[in-house]
Amino acid sequence: MKGYLDRIEEDQYAVILVEAVNKEFIIHKEKLPAGSTVHSWFDVTLEDGQIAGLTLNEEATASSHQKVDNMMEKLRSKSGSKFKKN
Repeated sequence: MKGYLDRIEEDQYAVILVEAVNKEFIIHKEKLPAGSTVHSWFDVTLEDGQIAGLTLNEEATASSHQKVDNMMEKLRSKSGSKFKKN
């Protein structure tokens, strides 16, 4: 199943959202795979209701970032947009 790094709290805890089970998990950020950043996507393995495995899903992360970039570009192109670059 997929998980999403929503945020880092207190500069030491990573909050992973897993929609398939509608739950958030909090782990030490040192347990994140190398290259992880806020808004990264992961392939998550759960055992006994806890995260047992976490692998960075670079393809899902790149796709998500591209969708956000496309939406922002559409907003910027609309006349009267508050999101236009100066």
